Amino acid sequence: MIDGPYNADEIQLETSLGYYLTKARNVLVERTDRAVKPLGLTAQQIGVILMLSACRANTPFELSRVMSYDSGSMTRLLDRLEKKGFVARTRSDEDRRMVKLELTQQGQDAARRLPALGAEVLNEQLRGFSAEDHAALMNLLGRFIANGSDGAGGD
Repeated sequence: MIDGPYNADEIQLETSLGYYLTKARNVLVERTDRAVKPLGLTAQQIGVILMLSACRANTPFELSRVMSYDSGSMTRLLDRLEKKGFVARTRSDEDRRMVKLELTQQGQDAARRLPALGAEVLNEQLRGFSAEDHAALMNLLGRFIANGSDGAGGD
C-alpha cells in the first residue's frame, strides 16, 4: 500500500495532481509558443537552442540524452531547426561518423533573446504570486522532482 494523500478509488481527473501538473505544463508551453513565434521558433525548439548556447550538448546524441528525447524525434527537431537556419550540422574532423551541432548566427541571436522572453512568460504566468508563493512553489516542485530521483525509476 502506498502511503500518501491519494487512494486509487478516490482519484478524480479534475482534482488529481497529475492533471494539474500536466495542465500547468500545457499552459506554459502554449504561452511560450506565442512568445517565441516572432522568432520563428516553438517552445519545443527553444530547448535545443538553449542547450547548444550553454554548451550543455554539441551532438544529436548528447541533446537526446539531456532533453530526454528519442533519437528519431531529435533528428526531426534538428531537421526543422536546420531548415529554418538556426542550427548547422558538421562532421567531426576526428571521427567523420560523428555529427557536431552549432548555432548559426540566427541561432545565436535567438539564444540571446530567449532569456528575456522566458522571463516575460514566467512573470506573466506568476502574476499575483507573492515572493513567498513563488519560493513555496519552487520548494515544493523541487521536492516533488527529487522524489523521482531516488533510484526508484526516476532520472
